[in-house]
Amino acid sequence: MIDIRILREEPEKIRDNLEKRNMRDFPFDELLETDLKRRRLITQNQKLKEERNKMSAEIAELKKKGEDTHDLIERMRDVSERIQQNEVEIASAEKNLHNLLLRLPNFLDPEVPIGPDDSANKEIRRWGNINEKLKIHHVEVAENLDLLDTERAAKVAGSRFYFLKRDLVRLNFALITYGLDFLKEKGFVLLQPPFMLKREAIAGAVMLSDFEDVIYKIQDEDLYLIGTSEHAIAAMHMGEILDASQLPLRYAGISPCFRKEAGAHGKDTKGIFRVHQFEKVEQFVLCEPERSEEEHRFLLSNAEQFMQSLGIPYRVVLLSSGDMGKVASKTFDIESWMPAQGRYRELISCSNCTDFQARALGIKYRPKPHEESIFLHTLNSTLVATERTLVAIIENYYQSDAKAVSIPKALRPYMNGMDSIVPVDRGNEQTARIDP
Repeated sequence: MIDIRILREEPEKIRDNLEKRNMRDFPFDELLETDLKRRRLITQNQKLKEERNKMSAEIAELKKKGEDTHDLIERMRDVSERIQQNEVEIASAEKNLHNLLLRLPNFLDPEVPIGPDDSANKEIRRWGNINEKLKIHHVEVAENLDLLDTERAAKVAGSRFYFLKRDLVRLNFALITYGLDFLKEKGFVLLQPPFMLKREAIAGAVMLSDFEDVIYKIQDEDLYLIGTSEHAIAAMHMGEILDASQLPLRYAGISPCFRKEAGAHGKDTKGIFRVHQFEKVEQFVLCEPERSEEEHRFLLSNAEQFMQSLGIPYRVVLLSSGDMGKVASKTFDIESWMPAQGRYRELISCSNCTDFQARALGIKYRPKPHEESIFLHTLNSTLVATERTLVAIIENYYQSDAKAVSIPKALRPYMNGMDSIVPVDRGNEQTARIDP
């Protein structure tokens, strides 16, 4: 949520931001009029209440003198009714104002390229060597090695679900454990958040008008399944005033993530790149405003170091105004090379949300005792979204001669020293037996 004072003092700044974000259909004039109407009614009611108080005092004085108060009482009753009517209108205007304010996007950082979509994204750098000859799809590899079953998952849960099997399950948990160890060594506090959030909490972390089609609602409950641990961690300190000595707060969240992937019909339907549930290790920071740019670079550096330790080729792109989320002020994506698709695809998103989430959630800090509290800044970045990363590992580490998948060296200690996932020897495989 933006500071309402900007709406009143610099409305053209907001109008310009909406233009840059391609949100020309936003009812901005309605927002301005709603705010003016609300303030006008409040001022009117203050005067009416003063008038009512004055009449009440006059009535009391007349009664002491034994004089007639009928006409004055009638006038006061009319004033009271007008106050009540105004209060109803004020409540309606406040609700409409709040809803409209929640739909306003964050202000863009000056470095953000202006454009309609991802075609305006700016590539920052690349890392790693690409094997152009390697084209095999992760599904083909995983099914040949009996690591994945999407057909039976569709039978029990529907499309975009999966059964991970055998060593792919272990590799998934190796990524998670390695990711947590990686961030713990950098001083992050490990968190496993609630997997369901109240509407109040999630509405402060995201723009619910846009995000509601993506997240799952629990029927007859004021609860939503989380789309990422970022939302839970953002809301963790809602309504609090933190001491400056606590900052920056750096959290490493681990959770499953649940998303409808609405609007993505027909895209990435094969395999586990775009699915309804996945695991993610998330970086989240709360800090002073003057430190947020530094923290943003820190989160991006962590994510790049992690990718490099896995040996996955990638590029860093700065998202354009038309391709980034409305809560973020500036977003970098790290896209890994996907051999089967012959292009880079998003694996990591790293955003500075400035004071946008903190303002909606009421999270402040006090620079010094007895000083006025200030809204802090929040930042978030994926460290590893494991299912997409499994895709990148399978396709980039496939050994065609051995029909196997080599395991990145950083993950081998978490796989009991295994260096590759090889075809299953069905003849030597143990079969569960139930004795009669």
